[in-house]
Amino acid sequence: MAGHIQDRWFKTETGASGKDVRIKTSRYGAGMRYRARYVGPDGTEKSKSFPDGKKRLAEQWLSAIEADMSRGQYIDPAAGRVTFGQYADKWLKTQTTGMTTRASVESAIRGHAIPYIGPRPLGSFKPEHIRDWLSELERAVPATSYRRVIYNNVSTILNAAVDDGHLSKNPCHAQSVRPPAAGTGRVVPWSAERVFAVRGALPERYHATVDLGGGCGLRQGEIFGLPADEIDFDSGWLHVVNQVQATKQGMVFAPPKREKLRDVPLPDCVAQVLKLHMEAFPPVEVTLPWLRVGGAPVTRRLLFTRLDGTGAVRRTDFNDRAWKPALAAAGVIPQPKPRERYQAAREHGMHALRHFYASVLLDAGENIKALSNYLGHNDPGFTLRVYTHLMPSSDARARKAVDGLYAGADPASDGPQTAQEG
Repeated sequence: MAGHIQDRWFKTETGASGKDVRIKTSRYGAGMRYRARYVGPDGTEKSKSFPDGKKRLAEQWLSAIEADMSRGQYIDPAAGRVTFGQYADKWLKTQTTGMTTRASVESAIRGHAIPYIGPRPLGSFKPEHIRDWLSELERAVPATSYRRVIYNNVSTILNAAVDDGHLSKNPCHAQSVRPPAAGTGRVVPWSAERVFAVRGALPERYHATVDLGGGCGLRQGEIFGLPADEIDFDSGWLHVVNQVQATKQGMVFAPPKREKLRDVPLPDCVAQVLKLHMEAFPPVEVTLPWLRVGGAPVTRRLLFTRLDGTGAVRRTDFNDRAWKPALAAAGVIPQPKPRERYQAAREHGMHALRHFYASVLLDAGENIKALSNYLGHNDPGFTLRVYTHLMPSSDARARKAVDGLYAGADPASDGPQTAQEG
């Protein structure tokens, strides 16, 4: 057995006869009697106290510590006492993903995980605690796809806690824990009618944002960060070189996602919309730091600014004050009751315009590699996996090819060869 057990109520001293005798200590009858002690892998002493009559329990505890050490599953009790909230806060601060992704993950964890499981020590987690939390999450978040995102984020944090020695295994991996369903995973693009209905319901100064999303495939931050001098009306190209991002400290300019600068075809109809927009709402010079607050200042003549005509557009403000009201006006989401907020609409965010753009191009016969470049994806394979179901099927192409061959032929003839010979 690792370590030893100290009896705090008695001590051994050498008596007058030279023999060892047990005598009561000053703590006799008060407090925890037994103190189980051992030296941990880090060389420091660890201990746990037990009440009178529980010496056997103390021995079992030490035996379990010894077994965990031999199996390589030992968890420092102090590490196990760190709460999920404390560890998650530290974990969030060490993330190196893009700022937008970090903000999304942090919002999910702080809004839907820490309020429920934040106070629980990591070493005490059991599968039942995850099941209880998932039950609460189902009531709070209707969309199963978003619940799965939140669950995956929590599981990732718990995986890191296992790696760092705060708990022996991730309770999310237990067989009795059923993650939220993944959903169909299929993109369902908006109809043109819905796109133009939402466009018409937006404030006039933001109408053109829909044309850039649905007609050029730009992301929301790229739209708000689009400088006037990156629009080449003569050549028919739009250069995507930066975006606007919101951090905890403030607004910044940053490269496009994954730093993928790109050129996107500028359709004539979108070019005309942008020219009219720039006449009605002249571009405004906006200066923001590059990449982080305190970074080098960068000035851009932006097409879109806040409703008051000054400053860069903050994504959350736009979504709450312009986009969601437009969704409700177009019948995409219900109108909220008095003093209620608009419902969550993750599947109907501005990203839906990129899906619409992709569906239009694929339907027109554009190839996946070109579409991937226009959307700013790193891997055409990713584009294919997301949008393959929107591509014309092989059987549809076969029918179209044969129908084209028969087009104009005499129905009474013996087939296409007869028609050609005639």
